[in-house]
Amino acid sequence: MSEMGTTAAALVLAGLVAIGTAQVASAQVPPSPAEVARYTGLHAAAFTGDVGQLAILIDAKSDLDARDGYGRTALHVATFAKQRAAIAALAKAGANLNALENDRYDAVTIAAVADDEPTLADLLRLGASPKNVTSRYDGTALIAAAHLGHDGIVRQLIAAGAPLDHVNNLHWTATIESIVLGDGGARHQATLKALIGAGANLQLADREGRTPLQLAQSRGYGEMVKMLEAARAR
Repeated sequence: MSEMGTTAAALVLAGLVAIGTAQVASAQVPPSPAEVARYTGLHAAAFTGDVGQLAILIDAKSDLDARDGYGRTALHVATFAKQRAAIAALAKAGANLNALENDRYDAVTIAAVADDEPTLADLLRLGASPKNVTSRYDGTALIAAAHLGHDGIVRQLIAAGAPLDHVNNLHWTATIESIVLGDGGARHQATLKALIGAGANLQLADREGRTPLQLAQSRGYGEMVKMLEAARAR
């Protein structure tokens, strides 16, 4: 490849990395203080974790899946606020555990991005799915967690049956995101180790045909290269 071609390819990769790095931070929108101040009913009770008020509203047949201005249900709000008792009350009453808000995030992905292992464990135990296709990037909670190096979350999702080899619309898997969008540090290494141990396909390549091993090599992530080579990645 010519020097110009190499430079162009590097710029394309840099642009894709910038897109990917921004994807979770820019797309996932928690309730703002102004929104919270306007909340009434289930949304207000969910945000504050007022289980007694939730019970009254549930008994009064309030719409469990009513939406705020951003498409968030009370369950989304409770998840953002880490109100686990409120999540349990809403789930027991029949709230949709897999609802997507306006940017197509579900409660599982919200907890995954927040690195909130206790809330994720509760959601999965209550029946929320780790398999939903979420976000404007057609990703999954596992891809979001791998991107961020949330290794404990990754292990929970794998144990719950999250799809290991889902390819998002950037043409990246959880394995690829753990490398391309990671820092090569301990938590991203632990994330990659969990994915390898679970049997993720290590030959799935990005749009340019680069495998996880090639991507790790190109970024100088020596420990990741060792793990991938030991797993016979090519």
